[in-house]
Amino acid sequence: MQLFKSSSRFGSGTHALSKKFARWFPTPAMIYPRAVGIDISDASIKWLALAPYQSRYRIETYGEIPIETGVVVGGVIQNVEALGAVLGEVKSHFGGIVCAHSALPEEAAYVFELHVPEGTDHDQAISMIEFGFEGRVPIAPGAAVYDYDVIQKHDDGIGEDIGVAVFSRDLAESYVAAFEMAGIQLLSLELEARSIARTVSLGSADEPITLLVDFGRARTGLAVLKRGIPIFTSTVEVGGDLVTRAVMEKLSLSGDDAQKFKNEQGLLPDAGPKSPGVEAIVGTASALADEVARHYHYWDTRRNEKGERVTPVGRVVLVGGSANLKGLTDYIAARVQAPTVVGNIWQNVCNFDEYIPPLDARTSMQYATAAGLALRSLSI
Repeated sequence: MQLFKSSSRFGSGTHALSKKFARWFPTPAMIYPRAVGIDISDASIKWLALAPYQSRYRIETYGEIPIETGVVVGGVIQNVEALGAVLGEVKSHFGGIVCAHSALPEEAAYVFELHVPEGTDHDQAISMIEFGFEGRVPIAPGAAVYDYDVIQKHDDGIGEDIGVAVFSRDLAESYVAAFEMAGIQLLSLELEARSIARTVSLGSADEPITLLVDFGRARTGLAVLKRGIPIFTSTVEVGGDLVTRAVMEKLSLSGDDAQKFKNEQGLLPDAGPKSPGVEAIVGTASALADEVARHYHYWDTRRNEKGERVTPVGRVVLVGGSANLKGLTDYIAARVQAPTVVGNIWQNVCNFDEYIPPLDARTSMQYATAAGLALRSLSI
């Protein structure tokens, strides 16, 4: 999804916001300004910017700054002024870059797939999306911002499938306001899962439908991707912090040591499967695997009126800092009975024969959203 589109029926008071989502005349890539990808979570702001390097790109700047508890809750900004102040601090690390792309939280998104007839233009598609709000989106089109990506065009002339994402206009306006306070020119907002997909998906016709699992500190985001375009998202209250606290209590470890245990031993500790460490971890790992399996099998077994499978899911891809838990991929693969891998967020960024990013493999898992956002200005 290039940029979200706000309804043409919005009043003049939403003009500034509408510009953030308008894609009538996309800026040519050759003159698109340098921009930083900014990932805002409840706990921190991460940023990453890319620059051309040999055949691909290199990291120009990156980092993370914590956010005070309560400023952002569940992806919803509770204190615009406080977030603007932190964004202003983040801006000082950009090395002169003044533009940014950012993402809106999946918790507040309404995402669905829609079929449009052959020859449908953008205005017609938007009208069809608005008509499709009923039963899918519990807010009025005039109170929303939304747009779509084309997933695929059918060769038989029956039209095309599009992936739609919808957000509350108030939510989007709060993000715009925070960036304006910080003096950062916000070029776009998009669905977080779309940003991550830009890094871990090739978007090719032969790529299997993917269940993307973003295992974070407090929550886990799940998204179904078709050719790199989200057609469904969900958030579950299962996060890596639960594992960390359990390990700290069970093994009497510090926070840093508990994190090291998770990454280096995890579900496969030296003491074996009956060790206290596994007992501390397995509860959360099992809860996560249950959610992944539930979503996987629901989408994998959906059928149309002809009895044909509609979304045969071919793989599970894990990202997020908590996905570094050792043994997690095999644990989920066994539960789901499907290939499960850790996402490679650099596959669309750089060639390792030419450039090695300064972020190690574990740390890079936390930057999937920021990296996907940074790719926007370079891939539009």
